[in-house]
Amino acid sequence: MRQLTLFEVAIIIGLGSAAGDPMFQEDIPIFHSVVVFICVIVIYKTITWITSKSEKVAQMLEGKVLPVVKDGVFDIKHENDNTFSRMEFFSELRNLNVEHLGQVKEGVLEVDGTMSVLFYSDEDTKYGLPLFPSSYKAVDTAMTDGPFACMYCGNILTQLSAGGPQCPRCKRTKWAKAMNNRRV
Repeated sequence: MRQLTLFEVAIIIGLGSAAGDPMFQEDIPIFHSVVVFICVIVIYKTITWITSKSEKVAQMLEGKVLPVVKDGVFDIKHENDNTFSRMEFFSELRNLNVEHLGQVKEGVLEVDGTMSVLFYSDEDTKYGLPLFPSSYKAVDTAMTDGPFACMYCGNILTQLSAGGPQCPRCKRTKWAKAMNNRRV
């Protein structure tokens, strides 16, 4: 199912309905179902051809990739473009054996719902926000040595000012202990 676009799923449902009606209702002739099949296939082929010629129509029907991580931090410019929660992104990244955001050079959510990730080399791994629940915990910044990762956007700061430090990127105030482990 992940390989199908929403448009293709709608076509499959339409064809299934057209094929099923004559099977369950004796008063509907098979000829009507064949006419619906031909119409749906012609519409599908036409829209597929238009999609191949127009980028706007393709994005409207198929969607577009969503940047999630850029240079080890969440891409907060596009946070309102999606319906995924931050924890769903964490889960997808953990499934790709990502321990913290400092290991990720770039990550995008593909049109089919999968994550594509480019990793930093082991030598270039940076400090990053931990993604596993055992490490993704708010810390008292006055009692813990840095560096720290913003628990919302993943921004890294080596030292924080006293009195409720605020992230310069997203203006949030919860911090986790940043990690710089290499990929296993």
